[in-house]
Amino acid sequence: MKKRNKLKILNDPIYGFITIPNEQIFDLLEHKYFQRLRRISQMGLSYLVYPGAHHTRFHHALGCMYLMQNAVRVLRFKGVSISLEEEDALYAAILLHDIGHGPFSHAMEHSIVNGVSHESISLMFMERINDEFNGSLTLAIQIFKGEYHRNFLYQLISGQLDMDRLDYLKRDSFYTGVAEGNINSERLITMLNVIQDELVVEEKGIYSVEKFLLSRRLMYWQVYLHKTSLVAENLLIRVLKRAKELVEKGTKLKSSKALAFFLENKITATNFTTEVLETFNQLDDYDIVSAMKEWVASDDFVLSHLCKMIIDRDLLKIKVKKKPFQTNKVKKHVNDFKQRYKISEEEARYFIFTGAISNQAYHENKQNINILYKSNKIVDIVRATDQFNLKALSKPVTKYFICYPKYKD
Repeated sequence: MKKRNKLKILNDPIYGFITIPNEQIFDLLEHKYFQRLRRISQMGLSYLVYPGAHHTRFHHALGCMYLMQNAVRVLRFKGVSISLEEEDALYAAILLHDIGHGPFSHAMEHSIVNGVSHESISLMFMERINDEFNGSLTLAIQIFKGEYHRNFLYQLISGQLDMDRLDYLKRDSFYTGVAEGNINSERLITMLNVIQDELVVEEKGIYSVEKFLLSRRLMYWQVYLHKTSLVAENLLIRVLKRAKELVEKGTKLKSSKALAFFLENKITATNFTTEVLETFNQLDDYDIVSAMKEWVASDDFVLSHLCKMIIDRDLLKIKVKKKPFQTNKVKKHVNDFKQRYKISEEEARYFIFTGAISNQAYHENKQNINILYKSNKIVDIVRATDQFNLKALSKPVTKYFICYPKYKD
């Protein structure tokens, strides 16, 4: 059998050429669990707002690995010892950190499975691959779970200035065309150091950190929490909720085998077996879109109208404000809709609902971003900066929304 060349180079639109560092990483990239990420969009239904936002979790995972290669190089240059085993484990852990995402990323966590986060599904996938790879991912899993004794390695994967955030802000900014998110990830990485096992940013990097936090705030309001994306994601959650309800009552709905399994069974953390994981791996964006195209013709008023709204991008109206909406306002919309379409209150409430969104760019006292001064003093970014608004960025801002139908008379 011909031996394959496993040290390949990939071309990324943001960073240019990305080198696959070792054979194990190549084998992970080739694995069916990882290949599924090509069919999971990074930003859910945001392409309904930003037409270019069709990039996938596959793109993102590769970008994170590339940034991790840079971080390892920079830290070693500064005298931080990272063994070859730790280096390989870091690459594997960051590559697989999002492997458990369901179709359209976050929408599924509220509808297809009950109370099982994508992080715990990622861990299940990693443990399955580890069995296949004869335990060679054990250290990567330890670091991913934060159980390894060198804390800065965990911070590179999951912290307030981790490779995940450094990639998705830059990548999502590129694909949406929203320039505010275009952070200087290269400079931020160049400014990293490790003191007493904790990740720090050298004093010269303070302005890059300020820009990073500001970009994060702007990207949340402008992109991730964009009101049209918000409506679309809420509609998708309701499509799956309604489909599940109908199937439970005995209605036959056309869908792929994998999607049918999750509609017919109540899957929670307790019954998420290896078999369930294999079925979950069959599930991606295509299952959901093709199901919705079928369900547009459903006899059920709620399901067909919800699907039509997403497929035709004729979404609900949304209003966002700083105070919660009064219940009488919601009630009025519900009554109007009930009468117009002669449906029940329960059905009407699929189209009229309220919710809250929150944005906090920086969490103080949660794995702080610490600035290292030349005097070796270490200070949290909020106290180190002369930017008065960074203090404000560490406070959560909550806004409230109401969604209701547009009427075409």
